[in-house]
Amino acid sequence: MIDGKTIRQDFPILDQIVNDEPLVYLDNAATTQKPQAVLTALNDYYHHDNANVHRGVHTLAERATAAYEAAREKVRNFVNAKETAEILFTRGTTTSLNWVAQSFGEAFIEAGDEIVISYMEHHANIIPWQQLAQRKNAKLVYLDITPEGHLDMNDAKAKIGAKTKIVSIAQVSNVLGGVNPIAELTALAHAANAVMVVDGAQAVPHMPVDVQALDCDFYAFSGHKMCGPTGIGVLYGKRQWLEQMEPVEFGGEMIDFVNLYDSTWKELPWKFEAGTPNIAGAIGLGAAIDYLSALGMDNIHQYEQDLVNYVLPKLTAIEGLTVYGPQNPAEHTGVVAFNLDGIHPHDVATALDMEGVAVRAGHHCAQPLLQHLQVPATARASFYFYNTKEDADRLVAAILATKEFFQHGTI
Repeated sequence: MIDGKTIRQDFPILDQIVNDEPLVYLDNAATTQKPQAVLTALNDYYHHDNANVHRGVHTLAERATAAYEAAREKVRNFVNAKETAEILFTRGTTTSLNWVAQSFGEAFIEAGDEIVISYMEHHANIIPWQQLAQRKNAKLVYLDITPEGHLDMNDAKAKIGAKTKIVSIAQVSNVLGGVNPIAELTALAHAANAVMVVDGAQAVPHMPVDVQALDCDFYAFSGHKMCGPTGIGVLYGKRQWLEQMEPVEFGGEMIDFVNLYDSTWKELPWKFEAGTPNIAGAIGLGAAIDYLSALGMDNIHQYEQDLVNYVLPKLTAIEGLTVYGPQNPAEHTGVVAFNLDGIHPHDVATALDMEGVAVRAGHHCAQPLLQHLQVPATARASFYFYNTKEDADRLVAAILATKEFFQHGTI
């Protein structure tokens, strides 16, 4: 079992006062805070092992290489990939999805092919496919969303067909907070001889993920959303596809032999990792995985579900407050987007910040979704396992105080 009050002591940044109030950090969908174990791992690397990887034979280089590749194995085990060759280190989810669009897309997409995404996607899972469709004269097809905020699977069954070559869907929406049926979508994609790409940025930090069970062809996620450093991410890809794909960046580290007029590439996974990698970031991600694994992803998922069960009814009970996405707490992750009638989301977020409660406001890099919802922006509170029911109560109280202030000018 997880005790949020005890665990938050592992996160030094949470112990501070903001605007004369104890900090309640509820912007975890944007980035999570880092436990002391991760900060220590980063500090130890720079203090004791800082060297470039793979090519050096001196002691520091060998230690750095061992730690870097050990982190890759930790990632493999964490998402249950078949082999470490299928784990590529990137800068984050955005880079991972761009690599698939630029490499796989260039090799396999032709004029008239269809790329299927949904209205709920993050811009990182829209723009690369827009660009690919424009380059290749392919067609971008959007899956609809039900009134309850779920992906419309009847629409998916109708639209994923003979012309579909790529299906790319987020496992968890960063606005609606629902969990999409990736295994079922993968089956539909494979039945159409299409590949399945998954944006896992909001899933991997919060629930167990098994890429083999999902049977997806590519899976992308970011370290900074799962207690790791910024600037490090992962692209999982099935070997059968990665071997056929060309790198999208070229230079040192990824080469086998360089002639005057042509070159050959290293074997997987290194053929995609040009230049000096984010060594510290990978090591920090490995430390984050150790930390999360010790807590247990099933335990994290259950703890967050208990928080949602607690806070969602309190939020939906506030008159004039609209919560977007599934209204059933059992179908909603810790990402809760909302609006208060007559108050701009940025004003809501500013007012909450004055109460020490940090939330997000804006379009959340999901403008097509907000256009679909017919709202220009929302506020968004997003919970993690170091949040508590007291944090949830602080959020509700701050919202009520904000509502009172904007209606009557008093708190």
